[in-house]
Amino acid sequence: MLRIYNYQDLNTDDLQQLVQRNVDPANEIRSIVETIIDTVREHGDNALLDYAHKFDKVKLDKLYLDKAELSELANALQPEQKEALKTAYNNIYKFHKAQLVKEDKIETMPGVTCWRELRPIEKVGLYIPGGSAVLPSTFLMLGIPARIAGCKEIVVCSPPQKSGKVNAFIAYVAELLDIDRIYFAGGAQAIAAMAYGTESIAKVDKIFGPGNQFVTKAKTIIQSTTTTAIDMPAGPSEVLVIADETANPIFVAADLLAQAEHGSDSQAVLVTTSEQMAEAVIAELAKQLPTLPRAEIAGQAIANSYAVIVNSLNQAMQFSNLYAPEHLILATESWEQITGDIINAGSVFLGNLTPESVGDYASGTNHTLPTSTYARAYSGVSVDSFVKKITFQHISPQGINNIGPTVEILAELEGLHAHKNAVTVRLQK
Repeated sequence: MLRIYNYQDLNTDDLQQLVQRNVDPANEIRSIVETIIDTVREHGDNALLDYAHKFDKVKLDKLYLDKAELSELANALQPEQKEALKTAYNNIYKFHKAQLVKEDKIETMPGVTCWRELRPIEKVGLYIPGGSAVLPSTFLMLGIPARIAGCKEIVVCSPPQKSGKVNAFIAYVAELLDIDRIYFAGGAQAIAAMAYGTESIAKVDKIFGPGNQFVTKAKTIIQSTTTTAIDMPAGPSEVLVIADETANPIFVAADLLAQAEHGSDSQAVLVTTSEQMAEAVIAELAKQLPTLPRAEIAGQAIANSYAVIVNSLNQAMQFSNLYAPEHLILATESWEQITGDIINAGSVFLGNLTPESVGDYASGTNHTLPTSTYARAYSGVSVDSFVKKITFQHISPQGINNIGPTVEILAELEGLHAHKNAVTVRLQK
């Protein structure tokens, strides 16, 4: 069960070690991933077929399903399942559509006008995990903002199921998003395929999607070695729950386990002002864990997780900001008093009736979020992730007379006389 630490007993080094996760000190993961990337780059489709056989235990006849095949698979869903996916689609669409805001033009001085305009990234690649759990919700979270942004080409990769096809839920989401094909590729090999292109899969400009440590490592390598960008380093999932005496230990334990069942390398951290609460939550974990179909996976994640006892909610927030969680749950009736202190977090869930699950599926916010302390510098996926913001400026005759002398002086003091002259020749006219 959860290891328990007292915040007051931890020094700076202890805290740094405690918040560190998903490290690869011997570069073992990097070495494996680099080999996979090189193989895909050299052998293209054949490498993907070989890796599907090796990692997914599936012998494929082809690398994709087309629109008609996806539609046929989607027909297997029950009406209530389709309705649930549609509800999630609608909420996510509403939230993300509001992010597409046209900015005003600004006249910084008379005759000098500046503004920004959005342009979609033309070719994007979406990675939809499909290892121990198939995630149609991730498909919605990535596909909806891509469609709203207006991306011209959307390449989708997901590991094949044992049947040699994709899950029916994934197929139905492809229908909702009007996706033409889903390619059978998982793990680091999928990232490599979208970064370099193969005979079947087009090279993209930016890759999106969460994954395990191999996927995350592939994305970071790709970002530094190719012209393809990535959304963020989104690795194994994590949650930090801040709970005080007003929290419900049943709810808190359920939230920790909801996170833990993602994978054995996930982490679920409890930070509480009450030792009694920590003990009650641990007792609830022992009750709830055996009832889960994914109990073995969740149990391994819980074994790699911990609880921290703090003196106050403010101290809890200090630890949370250091940890920089992907998901932050404020399991307290006093959540309004501490939200202003949140500095580092991917997505925040406020109060005792707001489980992380609602954000994972259907509230509308995006669940593709920075992990492993990257919430200190990265935001979660949004429509902004799928667009470029290009700046424009226009100078009128009045404007060049107003701003010209300033630019001449600044260019001269920097010793860039050609810059000065580009203004001077206009002023002379």
